[in-house]
Order: sequence, then structure tokens, then C-alpha cells
Amino acid sequence: MSTLTTKLLLTCVTAFTLFAASYSYSTTTNALAPEKQHNRATKLITHFLDKYHYKDFNIDNSLSDQILSSYIEALDPNRSYFYQKDIDSFQIFRFKLDDAISKTELSPPFQMFRLYQARVDERVLFALDQLKTKFDFEVDEELIIDRSELDWANSNHELNEIWRKRVKNDVLTLKLADKKPAEIKETLEKRYKGIAKRSEQIDAEDVYQLFINAFASTLEPHTNYLSPRTSENFEIRMSLSLEGIGALLRTDGEYTVVEKVIPGGPAELSDLLHSSDRIVGIAQQDERTFKDVVGWRLEEVVQLIRGAKGTDVKLQILPGDEGQAAKIKEIKITRDKIKLEEQAAKSEVIKIEEDNQEYKIGIVDVPTFYIDFAAYQRGEKDYRSTTRDVDKLLTDLKSEKIDALILDLRGNGGGSLTEATQLMGLFIDEGPIVQVQDSSGHIEVHRDRDNNISYYGPLVVLVDRYSASASEILASAIQDYHRGIVVGETTFGKGTVQQLVDLNNFSSSNDVKLGQLKATIAQYFRIDGGSTQHQGVIPDIDFKTIFQDEEHGERALKNALPASEIAAVEHHIGDIDMQVINHTSERHKNRIKTNEKFNSLLEIFQLDYKVRNQKTVSLLESTRKKEYKNVEATREEYQALLKDTEGNLNKLDDDDEFIDVLLDETAHIAADLSKILEAKNSSSFVYRNH
Repeated sequence: MSTLTTKLLLTCVTAFTLFAASYSYSTTTNALAPEKQHNRATKLITHFLDKYHYKDFNIDNSLSDQILSSYIEALDPNRSYFYQKDIDSFQIFRFKLDDAISKTELSPPFQMFRLYQARVDERVLFALDQLKTKFDFEVDEELIIDRSELDWANSNHELNEIWRKRVKNDVLTLKLADKKPAEIKETLEKRYKGIAKRSEQIDAEDVYQLFINAFASTLEPHTNYLSPRTSENFEIRMSLSLEGIGALLRTDGEYTVVEKVIPGGPAELSDLLHSSDRIVGIAQQDERTFKDVVGWRLEEVVQLIRGAKGTDVKLQILPGDEGQAAKIKEIKITRDKIKLEEQAAKSEVIKIEEDNQEYKIGIVDVPTFYIDFAAYQRGEKDYRSTTRDVDKLLTDLKSEKIDALILDLRGNGGGSLTEATQLMGLFIDEGPIVQVQDSSGHIEVHRDRDNNISYYGPLVVLVDRYSASASEILASAIQDYHRGIVVGETTFGKGTVQQLVDLNNFSSSNDVKLGQLKATIAQYFRIDGGSTQHQGVIPDIDFKTIFQDEEHGERALKNALPASEIAAVEHHIGDIDMQVINHTSERHKNRIKTNEKFNSLLEIFQLDYKVRNQKTVSLLESTRKKEYKNVEATREEYQALLKDTEGNLNKLDDDDEFIDVLLDETAHIAADLSKILEAKNSSSFVYRNH
């Protein structure tokens, strides 16, 4: 390191230290600095990533530039704390963070973090001071919600104005939730002080994890480091999905957001909590006052939600489908264990009339690819698994003489690769299902080796944007074998394989914990050589529920690995050629032209898309109320058209039950496919060499 660089670094360190000392909220900022175990962890992480990560990369100045941008984004993703002058001062590290990784010189990210803490304290003091003022909600102004791509503030006045509007929005949101002024002030005082308190509680372990993950995210989005504390809390979060309310949570800025609702869990069965909902308050069943949890650590939120089976937890949420201007809604969910039978595959038979002919359509819903490993390892003959359960369901459906089968994979985020492979084997004799290529270029072909076929007839696979991983393997194999038609939405696009490495196994000391590394080590490829990575599985019949400019799934993630190709492997193909697909697709297009329910559902999707992607929110109370009413009225109008009052699909005892419009149309597609294949004199699945 040159003398000039050393002087610059020392100057920068001094400036940061003086600034941190000048802007303390309540107590002196902790002297955060890297610890001895971080050097060992960094060496292990770089070793494993260099040796096994699927992406070829070099830790050099080019990567250092990306790491700095990633770390700044991790610290202040909405550009609400740092000034432009702070960002300028960080440029001294732009080509030094590769050394922080490769040479374990970890002081720069800690220096940057200390300035971030000081800026948080400064903003909290301002926010608390704003609560003393009386806001005028008759002024027509807006708050920009997403500032991630805007310029950084150049002055204190500019940043104050951003935070004035933020506080005003917080007050208005609570006011519209019928909270009294004193209650609003108390709630927000606790919230803002909590932000400062949690900033002060951040320790060296947290900073190290944040920085290493900024580095990992430059490779691709599924590689990350779990600090020792995060590793321990990982089991808590997983147990929440199995024993609490059945929801996986993540942190997004200062909010705790529902990432996924677990099939068969209390949250899903209640239909009160959904993906992208933000949890802002929590109370136990015997508590009348909610704890405001905005700005809380994820593990603290999880701890409040967890509880004994049969007890209630009350949540205040900002519904995701109401966008950034959402009104607070209170819900109550009874905690319970997720029963295996609730996650297990299920079947039903529905009757569809098409061209004055009745068709019986079998439906098999597969929420996840599961296997009871414990029972399997004990040698139990009747252990539960997706393939075993579906095989039994198919036997029952065939006894009812169904004309076609729908395999419903909507919302199926994956699971056991072995189960996906074996499940595909129920529909073909034997052959390759998926190829897996590791970082060395070695390719392993996973095959179905059982030549028994459980179902020969017409097959339709229904997928959506949340169908991922193992679901995509199955859906793509159905396409590549020309075994059936895939309909719905383009799938998630996750075609990579991750492995968890416990770094503690490589530590010479039992007293020092190093954490865990999850690394992407391989990629899935279709048997035709294509990839589900990034692009997902594109349905043969697209329901057009995703809009052209709408990004979702893997392609919405930064640094996602691109799609690529390898050589195809020999396999058989069946009767579903382009002529069959085109004929079926044309019938679908003609039918939905006059399908009021289908088109009403598309209108709901369009409304949700517009609401979820709002960039600004009005701070004019009358406008805000009008927006609430308009969105609610429009959604009610569309949903009224989706009520099943005619004894159609999914008809239960209640005449007000909603119809599953997409499944209903898929059933008509299955009926069309049955008729078209019958016209080709193809009553059974015919193979041709390929």
C-alpha cells in the first residue's frame, strides 16, 4: 500500500470517527471492528467459493467495484440516510474491498458502517422532533416510496424534507387506522427510538455478515453467509413454518414481510395472511395493545409470532395487494402444527361440458415435493412421499374413468429432486428426467428407471409464477417428452442447486463459531439441453396474467445467473406436437373471449399490479381515503363476478364460494386435449424415437 493511500485511509478513518462521535442518539456508538474469527471465516468462504461455486469469478478490482455498490445498497437501500458526500467519501474503498476479502483486511466495511450508524441516529432525532409538529393533511403532496434509483440527498434540508414526508405518511397511515393522536405519537416514538436502539445493538458479527453477503450477492442471489447467530435462528424460522402460523418471513428495509405462506398451515387455511403482506404489529391472544414491530430484527418478530399450539396471535398487517398506501388491517390466526396430510397431494374429479359432450377431468394438486425421510430410513413400507401418494390417487381417478388429468403445480416451490424425478416416471416408461452440471463441468443425468406407467391419458400441467425448482424440472420434462401440455404463467426460473457448508467443522476451536455458507454449486438443465434458470418454463398456453413490463421470479433478482445450454440427451417423444398445441390453444383463445369470469380475473391481476407497483403515495387525506374506496370497490366488483352461484367448479355448501377460474379454464383445455387426441386416433400415449 502506498504512503499516499495510507494517509488517505487514515484521514478517512479520522473523519468517520469524529462524525460518529458528533451524532450519538443516546449512548456512544460501539467501537465496531472486525474480530479474529472473521479472518478465519473469510479464508474458508473464499476457498469454498473459489473451488465449488458454479460461477467462475475473480476477486479483483472489477469485483471490488461491484462489492462497494452492493454494500452501500445493503446499508441504505432506499437512499434515506446517506448524503452524496458520504457516497463520494466511500470511493476511496472502491478498489480496496477485494483486499478486504482476499487478504482479510476487513476494516473498511466497518468504518463505513460506523458512519451509517451515525446517520441513523441523526435521522431518528429529526423524526422524533417532527412528532412535535401538527401535520396538515389538506396539503396536496406526495411521498416517493421507492428511492432506490434516485439521486442521493445533497443537503441536510433535502434529507430533512424526505424524512418530514416519511413521518407525515406514518402519522396519516395510523390516523386512517382510527388511532388517536396520543396513541399515534406514542407508537411512532417507540418505532423511531427502536430503530436507533437496534442500530446501536448491531455488533461485529452483524456487520461482518452484511459485508460478506454484499460480496456473495455480486456472484448470484442464492449464495449467502449465515453468521453463528443467524445459523441458530434459522432453525427457529423453519420451526415457525412448521409449528407456528405457517409462514416464512424475511426483512425488507424496516418491515417484516411474508415471503411465503406454507401449504396446509394455519395462515393458508385462514386465508388471512398472504405473500408480500407487511407485519407492523403483533399481540398475543390476551393482549389488547399491539407491539409495533417496524424496524425490529427478524428473529425478534419471529419470537413474538411463535407460541404454543392452539393459542392465538394477532397481527397488524399492511396487505400486499393494497400497495404502499395500504391501510392497516388486524387479523387473528390460531397457531398449530402443519399436518402432513394438509401438505400432501390431493385429488378431485370435475365434470366439464364441451361441445355438448360431458368430460370427467381428474385433478391432482401437488403443493410440494415431499418425502418422510425418517419413516423411509426406518424401513417402513408405507412411508409417505409425493410419488407414492400421487400413484394411489391416479389409481382412484382411473377407476372413475376420467377423460383427462390436470397436474396442479401452482405455488409449488420445489422440494425433493428425487420425488420430482420419480413422479415424472408415473407418466413415461423410463428415461432421463433432468441433467445437473457442477462447477467442474461434470454432468449427471437423473433418470426414471421404472418402466411402469401409472397414467397413459391426456395430461395438462398447470403452473404459475411461484412454481419453482423441482416443479420446473417436472413441467419441462413433460414438455420435452411431448407428454402433455403446460398451461398458466411462466414459472419462477430457479434452476440452480445450493449446498450448505458448516464452517464450524473447519474450526480448530470449539469456543469460536464461524457460521455457515450456502453456495450455488450446480445448475439444472432440461433433457433437451435447455435451461429453466432465469427464463423459467414457458407454458404452451399462456394465460397472459403477467404483464409485459412485469418482472418476477429469478429474472427480478440482481446478478441472477443467465440461462445457458448443454447437449441434449436421447429420449422418447409422444403425441403432443405443435399441431395439437396450436389447435388446443386456438380453442382456449376463442373461449375466453366471452368468458366474463376469466377476463374479470385478469382485471383483478392488472389492478393488483398497478397497486403493488406504486412509486408514490399521496399525503392528502381526502385523496388517500378515495384511493382506499376506489381500490376496494373495484376489487369487490370484479370478485362479485367470480362467485360460484351456479354449482360449478369448487362448489361447496356455501353459495358464495369463489370459483377457481384458472383451474376451471384448465379443465376445459384438458377436455379439448382429450377430444383432439381422440380425433387423432391416439387413445394412449405413443412414443417415437428422438
